[in-house]
Amino acid sequence: MTVQHFTPKGMLQPTPYHHVAVGTGTTHVHVSGQIARRADGTPVAPGDLAGQVAQALRNTSVGLAGAGASFADVLRLTFYVTRWSPERIGDFMTGVEGVADEIGLRLPMPPASLIGVDHLFEPDVLVEVEATAILG
Repeated sequence: MTVQHFTPKGMLQPTPYHHVAVGTGTTHVHVSGQIARRADGTPVAPGDLAGQVAQALRNTSVGLAGAGASFADVLRLTFYVTRWSPERIGDFMTGVEGVADEIGLRLPMPPASLIGVDHLFEPDVLVEVEATAILG
């Protein structure tokens, strides 16, 4: 196993992600910020945070696969969410949980950060996902 995820005793639990990832491989894979767009640029799930999270994760999965990786190899995820407030966590997690089996994203997720931002590069983009993976 190239990546081991865990949450040591004494760290906040439960969380929807592990607090620690240890990577032992030599090839690093970085997937740039993925959004809810199809390959032809068509927007997916306008105005729907859960739908956009799911599609952005699907696109991240495609990027990982292109490098010969999968979510099993992911050390860290970073989510940027526009107009974030804690009340939106339910919609956010609905998107994650709704696509997890489809894309092979084990829950709890790898170490992750959710960063609230005012806006992303286009007004209809609600979420962007970045991934860092390591391959043996």
